[in-house]
Amino acid sequence: MPDDAIARERGPLRRCIVTRQVLPKESMLRFVIGPMRELVPDPGGRLPGRGLWLSAQDEILRKALKQGAFAKAARCSVGVPGDLGALVVSGLRQRFRDLLAFARRSGEAVAGREAVLDWLRQDKAALLIQASDGSPAERSRLLGSRELPVLTPLTAEELGGVFGRDRAVHVAVSPGRMLASLLAESVRLAGFAKS
Repeated sequence: MPDDAIARERGPLRRCIVTRQVLPKESMLRFVIGPMRELVPDPGGRLPGRGLWLSAQDEILRKALKQGAFAKAARCSVGVPGDLGALVVSGLRQRFRDLLAFARRSGEAVAGREAVLDWLRQDKAALLIQASDGSPAERSRLLGSRELPVLTPLTAEELGGVFGRDRAVHVAVSPGRMLASLLAESVRLAGFAKS
């Protein structure tokens, strides 16, 4: 099968305004120009207006700002917030929390050591999400010899907020619709987490 046919099967593609690479939109970050000609990050891809797409990496964002790529792509002057990097990271973290909340409400995610251990024993977990400020030793003890992907994008307080608790250190996600979305979102967040 030709590469472009494979790409079409994966879903909608977008071109990065800096690298000119054509990638699936799930691996990119969308920006729009607001009513006052200000640049607005759109991690959910839902805001009205023409999208300006970037590869989801901090260094690509910096390069876009340095080259004036947003103004060139929009063909107008664009106001850039001074804290754009922080806005992007905040938006991506909120999007990850929202997706995890959907997984919780649909019964595809549980929190708490005992609930996670129960899912691990029953082979119901396909992904572990651990608090970034949790103990690495406790993480490895919980996982044991199991081969599961482990993500650490949020703090215990942020994870707890999703599950209606003060803190949550361990979260298990079952196979299902939300698993792929959470994995894709974690990759986008990892591209900016260093900033």
